[in-house]
Amino acid sequence: MKRQIIDTISAYETIIIHRHVRPDPDAYGSSFGLKEILKKTYPEKKIYVVGDHEETLTFLTKPDILQDDQFEGALIIVTDTANTERIDDQRYTSGAFLIKIDHHPNDDAYGDLFWVNTQASSVSEMIYELYEEGKGIANWQMCDAAARLLFAGIVGDTGRFMFQSTSQKTFDTAGDLIKYNFDRTELFNGMYEVDRNLLHLQGHIYQHFIMDENGAAYIKLPVETLKDFGVTASETSLLVGSLGNVKGIKAWIMFIEEEDQIRVRLRSKGPVINELAKQYGGGGHALASGASVYSWNEVDEVIDKLIKICK
Repeated sequence: MKRQIIDTISAYETIIIHRHVRPDPDAYGSSFGLKEILKKTYPEKKIYVVGDHEETLTFLTKPDILQDDQFEGALIIVTDTANTERIDDQRYTSGAFLIKIDHHPNDDAYGDLFWVNTQASSVSEMIYELYEEGKGIANWQMCDAAARLLFAGIVGDTGRFMFQSTSQKTFDTAGDLIKYNFDRTELFNGMYEVDRNLLHLQGHIYQHFIMDENGAAYIKLPVETLKDFGVTASETSLLVGSLGNVKGIKAWIMFIEEEDQIRVRLRSKGPVINELAKQYGGGGHALASGASVYSWNEVDEVIDKLIKICK
């Protein structure tokens, strides 16, 4: 499969890379990391990454802005995106050929060609594996910029190497990447430093979350609360792991109200929660998933189901 992807990439002049909406470090790391590898390897090709920019990831890079006609005849590669509904920039359908590279369960097997590895810690780790294959087949080139982005993606999706998805291969890959010239301290500061108002919201979460005797927990963050603390809905993604520090917790949900929906961010220390996310149009990993609901009544339904899962 990797050989087919490499051969396909070599055949196209224009390559446009997509990732999922509301991107995280792995979405940026895998898509932009691949872009930098391909730019270094094929300087004559036109290579872009598209999608709405996430301001909290500005420290990594920013997407390209393309016109519709630039998609004609292009190779489209989508990284870190389980289903077509979550692909950022729906112009992905305007290309000539579509490749999916992902590590989520392959419930939506879209694309003319796809490589899915649910055992990988991150798609950034998969992109490094693809690079290693390409190095032998087509003299692919790594560079400092790509190494920095891939390392950020791996760190982000492994929770700084603390999640169960972290493997020996993950550490080996990270060890190879840090041989390149980039400032890890600066990178970690960009990933984990937060403004004071976000820390105040974190304190609110610790004071007001609810947990039952079975270790099921949740916190509701309505629009009014976010406004009180001066925090955007997207910024709350930096806090979703906070409750993992609570002794006795098994699984938890953070409900974040936006203008048109309520984001459901699920995390777990053991119970499988991605099937619950799928019931509400979402999905993800067994221990880290997301979905959306559209009323506080639905929120209460999700909480009841989480409690049953944890019993």
